[in-house]
Amino acid sequence: MRIREDYAGYGKRAANVSVNQGLLDAAKALDINLSATLERALEQEVRARKRQRWLEENREAIEGYNAWVAEHGVFSPMFRKR
Repeated sequence: MRIREDYAGYGKRAANVSVNQGLLDAAKALDINLSATLERALEQEVRARKRQRWLEENREAIEGYNAWVAEHGVFSPMFRKR
């Protein structure tokens, strides 16, 4: 996972969060590690938002490339239709 590697050098820091009491009670009853679970969920959300931002920032270039490929095919002869 690239994001985990990106943040590997960072230490831990306490954070206050509010969680639905029933959900918290159920998680504790199931011995769910809240910190690890939150980190995994945040990694997924950060990855998704970074991907979405990149796609938005590069939409014009992607559309241009797709139009070029539709008209001319791909660059590599290995992938060209015969």
